Amino acid sequence: MTRSPLNKKSFFSRKVLLGSTIAGAFAFFVFGIIFWGGFNTAMEATNTLGFCISCHEMEENVYQEYKPTIHFANRTGVQAGCPDCHVPDPWIHKIVRKIQATNELYHKAMGTIDTPEKFNTERLAMAKRVWKTMKETDSRECRNCHHFDNMKPEFQAPRARNQHLNAFKTGQTCIDCHKGIAHNNVRHLLSDEELEELEKPNPAYIRDVPKMFAEGMKRVALKEAAEAEAEKLARKEEKASEAKRTAVAIDEALALYKTKNGKSKKQSTSTINVDWAKASSRLITLFYPGETSIEWVLNGRDHGGARPFDKGNDRCVTCHDKETADMGQKMVTGEKAESRPIPGKRGSIPVTVEATHDDDYLYMRFSWAEGGHVPVPFVDGGKMDPANPMKLAIMLSTNDVEYADRAGCWSSCHHDANNMPHSPNADTLSASPFAARLDFSGGVSKYLKESRTKIEVKGRRGKMRGGWDKLKDAQALKAEMEMGKYIDLIRYKSGEKISEDGHIFAQRVMTGGQGTEFEANLKAGTWSLVMKRKLASDQPGDISLSLNQVYNFGFAIHDDYSSSRFHHVSLGYKLGFDNDAVEVNATKQ
Repeated sequence: MTRSPLNKKSFFSRKVLLGSTIAGAFAFFVFGIIFWGGFNTAMEATNTLGFCISCHEMEENVYQEYKPTIHFANRTGVQAGCPDCHVPDPWIHKIVRKIQATNELYHKAMGTIDTPEKFNTERLAMAKRVWKTMKETDSRECRNCHHFDNMKPEFQAPRARNQHLNAFKTGQTCIDCHKGIAHNNVRHLLSDEELEELEKPNPAYIRDVPKMFAEGMKRVALKEAAEAEAEKLARKEEKASEAKRTAVAIDEALALYKTKNGKSKKQSTSTINVDWAKASSRLITLFYPGETSIEWVLNGRDHGGARPFDKGNDRCVTCHDKETADMGQKMVTGEKAESRPIPGKRGSIPVTVEATHDDDYLYMRFSWAEGGHVPVPFVDGGKMDPANPMKLAIMLSTNDVEYADRAGCWSSCHHDANNMPHSPNADTLSASPFAARLDFSGGVSKYLKESRTKIEVKGRRGKMRGGWDKLKDAQALKAEMEMGKYIDLIRYKSGEKISEDGHIFAQRVMTGGQGTEFEANLKAGTWSLVMKRKLASDQPGDISLSLNQVYNFGFAIHDDYSSSRFHHVSLGYKLGFDNDAVEVNATKQ
């Protein structure tokens, strides 16, 4: 039987799938597009900065902290808003985060953080949740914009590119170092245990050094080598010009003397006769160190580079050689690591260091501009050491001293030394059983870890940091000294015109060395200090210098009548002889 054309179903009435007609399927399709478009439109509407700060809790607190940061406004005009950092980009993770956000609606209704006081009470807990999530996802949201593969290290500070190299090799992620960059930082409120757990490397995040980064590091090395060579040539030309000017001045002075006295009489103004034109030269900027002890350096709570320094053997100079002036300014003003700033004190001193040698002696010349007098407000008369306008100390050591290869003399500076935050008072020192073995007349002096049974680094549970009262027994101290675990210390006092030669081990001792010759003068506002030191020595506490070895070298200047820790210091450098690979190269006469 044939169906009448009048009873024939239309095209849209035909069933195609699961009993659904074409018209129904089309309607569902259109509805799906509208629903999906509406869903995504709503999703994106909640994914904007404007939506995030529509609640007064966000607008009055974190938004105000965020506005002054580089993520809000910068020279390129690229803004990273709330969702860029706090909402995942992959769709599945984004949906999960949106579902989790319903919990925030509950706390909105409950008024959990509806005042600044309540917000600050909960701030650490909220920050810890965000940090934990970022740690677990390898800082996924950070890497939406900042990707290791696209970094050019030549545009990064030395410290930054070195830290990124460490991150590749050890498995660290962005949030390990970059906390509090868009909001008030509460990292310091974490316990030491929490901090260690949160910032420890994750082996799963270890990655090969990206090709672009590796190529950039090669360009950095070439650029720095070229700059060093250019600086070397410039200093050589400057020295040649200075020698020429000096020779002309001497000839003119002799001619004038001859005219007045009828004869020529050449007099030497120095007993240290060196041809400084044959010496190497480099500029080293000393900086004010504040209260940055070796315990401070080793503690991740204080020092972001603690882990690569301690575990990776990174040298201070690798990251900070070009930052010393800025570092000193932060500390001298009390912005960082200084509880007793001296208003007006300069934060750094650029010093020209020249080094040369002959078969028997090491010669060094230090030149720098004198600063104006700044009275110290917490010292009667404003001068800590009225007898000496300037003191310069030089420290030499081998790698037998722990941390000396990375930090130079910093290994001798402790948190419980005189005028440091945890220095014991006079009554505590005089009552100590160690008062019979150590000189506490000026408080706790410099000492080395090798002379103590233990050093408290982190100061957990209220412990004082350092180890002044953990002195080893006499036999153990003797054994450590015989193994060369000490720092050779040489110092010149300008007012008293005294040269001191001692060492640092269980304490600072300013006698016992072979002796060192100094000449110092201040002319036209510039200090010049020349040192003549015999290479070989058999005296206890002296480093006997060999021409084929490299030594750890550092120096400090107490200017403007200062004393104790209120000086300017260098980072730890390498001293060698006719060795272009070291930072301070004593060349042959």
